[in-house]
Parts: sequence; structure tokens; C-alpha cells
Amino acid sequence: MPIHNKLVRDKIPEIIGKTGKVCHIHTLTSDEYLAELDRKLNEECAEYQADKSLEELADMLEVMYAIAEARGYSVEELEKVRAEKAEKRGAFIEKIYLESVDD
Repeated sequence: MPIHNKLVRDKIPEIIGKTGKVCHIHTLTSDEYLAELDRKLNEECAEYQADKSLEELADMLEVMYAIAEARGYSVEELEKVRAEKAEKRGAFIEKIYLESVDD
């Protein structure tokens, strides 16, 4: 029996069940959930780094949305802060690479 011990998307147990397999799950506490979300973000980032796919970017975004909501923020608040920072400090569109700053 494979051991996974990781946070999975909500429909994964149902998908596994449809294959005739039985999965064993439990619901995380809030603290466990936050820790597992952080771990999941690292996992998804590593997967993106490995293949640079749009699907992995979407997975990272899904986890970031879940982290925001788990920490009491809405996705709209997250986007507002992102947009404000982009307005104030810029985004990453111009591909600027800072080499050094003289004093």
C-alpha cells in the first residue's frame, strides 16, 4: 500500500474511490493545514521548476489562493495588494536585472 501523507485536492479521494481503491484520509487542524499548505507550495514550485508548465503554474496559484484564505484573506484582497505593489514598485515586465548599486 503506497503511503502519501500529503495534502491533496478536495476531489482526490472521490477520484481514487472511482478506481475501486480505498483511501484513508483525515481532516487537518487549522495549524496542520497551514503547515501542509506551505509544504504543498514548495512541492508545486519544485514541480514547476522541473517542467515549466502552465498546469504547474496553475497549481501554485491554487495553493497560494488557499494559503491566503486560510490566513483570513480573500483572493480579492490578495489581488488588490499585488496590484498596489505593481503600481507602486512596478511588476517584472521590463526584465530588469539589478547588478549593483554604488554608494
